[in-house]
Amino acid sequence: MECSGPATVVFDPTLTEYDFGPSHPMSPLRVDLTMRLAQELGVLERLRVVPAPMATHEQLASVHDEELIAAVTKAGTTPGWTDEARGLGTEDDPVFPDMHLAAAHVVGASVEAFRQVWSGESLHAVNIAGGLHHAMPDRASGFCIYNDVAVGIQQLLDAGAERVAYVDVDVHHGDGVERIFYDDPRVLTISLHETGQMLFPGTGFPGDSGGSGAEGSAVNVALPPGTGDGGWLRAFHAVVPPLVREFAPEVLVTQHGCDSHMDDPLAHLMLSVDGQRAAYLALHELAHEVAGGRWVVTGGGGYSIVDVVPRAWAHLLAIASGTPLDPATPTPLAWREHVRQVLGREAPHRMTDGRSPAHRDWAEGYDPEAWLDRAVQATRTEVFPYHGLDPLY
Repeated sequence: MECSGPATVVFDPTLTEYDFGPSHPMSPLRVDLTMRLAQELGVLERLRVVPAPMATHEQLASVHDEELIAAVTKAGTTPGWTDEARGLGTEDDPVFPDMHLAAAHVVGASVEAFRQVWSGESLHAVNIAGGLHHAMPDRASGFCIYNDVAVGIQQLLDAGAERVAYVDVDVHHGDGVERIFYDDPRVLTISLHETGQMLFPGTGFPGDSGGSGAEGSAVNVALPPGTGDGGWLRAFHAVVPPLVREFAPEVLVTQHGCDSHMDDPLAHLMLSVDGQRAAYLALHELAHEVAGGRWVVTGGGGYSIVDVVPRAWAHLLAIASGTPLDPATPTPLAWREHVRQVLGREAPHRMTDGRSPAHRDWAEGYDPEAWLDRAVQATRTEVFPYHGLDPLY
């Protein structure tokens, strides 16, 4: 597989300062361990590594209310100050020192990734620390202070982009990005997630399909708990490629929360690293098919910080570089020793979970008795007609 153009990862170690504290599930160690693993595997040698700038006030304000920006700034500089109405000081989003700077840095990294792709300097660009898809215009939510993905998409629109497709494979509904562009027909948002009946944020159902004048621009596939590789890939291929092909975006933007893994402590899907890798490969191929290869990639959720996140995202970085890793590749001894020294635990020895993901194509038939198939068909029935597509085939 060739990247067919320069590929970039936007990163510097200070991005790990986005840190809610030692007891919080979203440990910055997951980003550090990912980049260390990618380095040891030689993946970073095939990527341009560029530093992450700080987002400007104007960039943040293109999506977020001035009042939120002011509240985040005050919370990070005033000990003991919180604003729970704006999501600051909650269990999900505890206040930490200089949180505005840390959050704006993540946004700046994503904005640079978007700029790299839109300018043509890079064909693919990655911010593995990004993907903070829950943040709303007026409040922090779900471990997300500012919405780096939405700011990046808004920068594309302001620069003249007419069609941007966003695909979110995090186990949680990409509610913030959807909300921000719900009434904008220039942005197609697709989220595959565990149903909101069972999981935060409790939204993202098939009927949530876009606002007035933008009908069909929001797409939600609400998956049953327990969905594994085969069912997840069946749902993905039944919905994502047909819609993205029909929409024909100028840029494909993807969010890669890997909390859909069977070992993730916060959710109930059952994917393997191998199934997640298959999704990454499919999205890379789709970027080349429909968007001339223009692909902006972010991280997202993922809370099994040793066993899952570093391997999943190292695969993602390798795919973005144009040279995927063989799943049977051993994890480097130096990386495993680092994990042992820092965390006192054993790290995985291979880049695979030993699965060979396969799925039954939607064209082979729909089973109305299966919860998964009913969920997929509900999405297709709701959204496909807006795009001139037949929901049945």
